[in-house]
Amino acid sequence: MIIMAYVCIHCGREAKSLDKFIRCQYCGYRVLAKKRSSLAKEVSTD
Repeated sequence: MIIMAYVCIHCGREAKSLDKFIRCQYCGYRVLAKKRSSLAKEVSTD
């Protein structure tokens, strides 16, 4: 089972999804965004 990390748009806290029904555990808001990776991308300028 894959656990996806999401960020609540309302309160900004991280919410983890285990089921197909996703809701923030802290404020109950249903609008979430996928958490972006913290890796910086390098782009060549050649």
